[in-house]
Formats: sequence, structure tokens, C-alpha cells
Amino acid sequence: MLDNLRESITPLKAKSLAGSFKFLGWTGFWLQVVFGSLPVIMMIYYFAFSRSATGFRNGMAFVEYLTVVDLLLLLFTIYWSYRYTLLAREIKDPAKPPTLSKVIGVVWAGVVISAIGMIFSMTVIFIEVASLLFYFLKAPQAGMPVIQTSGAEGVYLVSSVDMLSLMSLTLILFAEMVVLIFSLWLLFRSSQASTEYPQTTAV
Repeated sequence: MLDNLRESITPLKAKSLAGSFKFLGWTGFWLQVVFGSLPVIMMIYYFAFSRSATGFRNGMAFVEYLTVVDLLLLLFTIYWSYRYTLLAREIKDPAKPPTLSKVIGVVWAGVVISAIGMIFSMTVIFIEVASLLFYFLKAPQAGMPVIQTSGAEGVYLVSSVDMLSLMSLTLILFAEMVVLIFSLWLLFRSSQASTEYPQTTAV
């Protein structure tokens, strides 16, 4: 697999552009499926087997909604990685290959989409970390009993779902970063000469 990855990112004139799109498209697709499914599995496990009578911090629902939106953005980037594999088939089609401008346009769209997803993920992570910091700063300096469910300290309750949310957002951010890196490399490869577009010059 490492040899295939090295070949896919080697900008040789005789290198097939379709091969790079196919390999990096499928690699990005499956990496996102794995890292995107982990948060879903963890959330299902938590709400199915670990739900307790403890409450959540105020504002937690807002972060949960943002996390769901971030998951939807991840689904779109997963589709776009699959779109790269479809584009690879089009490039290999000798009857009606796509124009180079179309290829570059698809890759640019992938760059923009993944960048937007990363910005959104980082924004949500910042909001969540700032919220956790605020609650910890309000707690007594000696520490905060994490199992406290009543009394004045109950307002400062931090549960495992908070850490689960942060872990999910981090995994999503990593998956989106992979797509951005692959998209930027495919953009670079599209601007180089290849077997399908031998006369390509840097765009």
C-alpha cells in the first residue's frame, strides 16, 4: 500500500492521472468512512448502554446540533472522495474524456468543501473546549467531583458525553484534513503533464 501511495504522489510525466484519482479517491473514501463511523459507533454505544440519570451542561444541545451538522459535512466529503473515483473512470475513457478544466474544477470544489468542513470542525471544537474551560474555572480550585449530581456543584456537571463529543469532532477534523491534503495533491497532479494530458502546463 505504501508503494501505491508513493506512486500516486509522484508527479512523473508518464504517470497516469486517472490512477492518482482512483487510488487517492478510494483511500480518502475509506479513511473517512472509518474515522466518520467511529463517532457514530461511540454515540450509539453511549446512548444505548451508558445513559444515566445525570444531566448535561447547559448549552450542550447546541454543541450536539453543531456536531450533527459537522457529520453531515463529513458525509459530503466522503461522497466527494467517491466522486474522484468516478472522475478517474471518466479520464480513462478514450471516447469522451473530461476536459482538464473540468478535472481541475472538481478538485478545486473538493479543496473548498474540505476546507469549509475543517473550519467548521475547529470552530465547534473551540466552542466546546471554551465551554468546558468556563465550567472548570467556575468549579472550586480543589477540583470538581465528576459524579456530583445535586447541590450547588451540580451546575458544573461535566459528563462523559462531553469527552465523547470532543473525540468525535477530533476524528471528523482528522478525516477532513486527509481529504484536504489529497485534494491539494490531486490539484497539483492535474497541473502537471500526465499520460492522459501530455501537454498540460501548470495552471
